[in-house]
Amino acid sequence: MKKINFIAEVSSNHNKSLNRTLKIINSAKKSGFAAVKFQLFKIDELFSKEILNNSPKHRERAKWELPLEFVPSISKHCKLKKIKFGCTPFYLEAVDYLNKYVDFFKISSYELLWDKLLIKCAETKKPVIISTGMATLNEVSKAIKILKKTGNKKITILHCVSSYPAEFKHANLAVIEKLRKKFNLNIGWSDHTVNSNVIARAIHKWSVKDIEL
Repeated sequence: MKKINFIAEVSSNHNKSLNRTLKIINSAKKSGFAAVKFQLFKIDELFSKEILNNSPKHRERAKWELPLEFVPSISKHCKLKKIKFGCTPFYLEAVDYLNKYVDFFKISSYELLWDKLLIKCAETKKPVIISTGMATLNEVSKAIKILKKTGNKKITILHCVSSYPAEFKHANLAVIEKLRKKFNLNIGWSDHTVNSNVIARAIHKWSVKDIEL
């Protein structure tokens, strides 16, 4: 029976503190996670100048940015702790910077239609994980074709419900098996619920399948 791997979503919980970041990695390793995943974005790349000029709420998100200077330290610490390091790039240049340090790339649900980002990540030849929240089956198929055409077949698909938090009644975990049968790739669940029973059920749906990073 294959081992089921869990990825700890660190996101912006680092609070721009390297010490806190390394402690989170330590906790993830101690808890049995196979990997930690961060996000690399700049609010200037995510939002237009008009939005930033008129919305203090959006400008405040600058404090959520992962400092670039943290990335080498995160990579080094993950290697020391023998836990894999992945990141979601939210701008194209982020892929170039991360490539030296990460073990895998993650494409967020709302970037699944960004062909250039898919190609950029695929060209690194590193594993690529894609989330499918809000996407149709045809859109998922197109993204996978782009990755494969670029020469990257190290693909994992995560069934995802893009609600925060997602209600357990909307999880629709039967999609896991549907994705597995259609694409014959590593399949997983990107959990946005606050119900541990959903994760237990997702594991059951996986059966002996796992995410191989």
